[in-house]
Amino acid sequence: MTKNVVVLDYGFGNVRSAERAVARAGAEVEITRDFDRAMNADGLIVPGVGAFSACMEGLRAARGDWIVGRRLAGGRPVLGICVGMQILFERGIEHGVETEGLDEWPGTVGPLTAPTVPHMGWNTVEAPEDSLLFAGLDPGERYYFVHSYAVHDWTLEVTNPKIRAPRVTWSRHGEPFVAAVENGALWATQFHPEKSGDAGAQLLSNWIGTF
Repeated sequence: MTKNVVVLDYGFGNVRSAERAVARAGAEVEITRDFDRAMNADGLIVPGVGAFSACMEGLRAARGDWIVGRRLAGGRPVLGICVGMQILFERGIEHGVETEGLDEWPGTVGPLTAPTVPHMGWNTVEAPEDSLLFAGLDPGERYYFVHSYAVHDWTLEVTNPKIRAPRVTWSRHGEPFVAAVENGALWATQFHPEKSGDAGAQLLSNWIGTF
């Protein structure tokens, strides 16, 4: 059965690029901000470009915070991309301004410290061996990044042995940063799979294959 994916249109994302990439990966895809359609889709993509604070404002205006929270409460898959990943964390700090995120994960999004910022272009990642997101992909594969801010520390601890610890993927630009997370129904990438060619298409196919 073909899976249905909604790309959440809240005004801050490359929705058309995501739409084309998801269709290439073999799913039916729709761009919408309709609450019921976003809630009932097999998978939900939350894209994001621009400032953390502006994305959060747009997301809340579209009730995206409710949609993400309720989907995750029901174990329904959500994939955040770029700033759509960053807003899943506790807070973001840009130009000294602190903005509350969705707080699905602890941690702060802060400026990258590197010789060249933004981090723009192709880069490799270091994924866990048991990663489902990167299954079948060459460890030396490169993915497309465009960002000036990132999460530098992963602080979520899982003490219950019955709960799988999140799979965290790292990359480096001047310093290490979180490049992707797989945590139950909530997955996210700092890079843009929709702009990462065949590797990105395989990655999206891997995500779709989990639901």
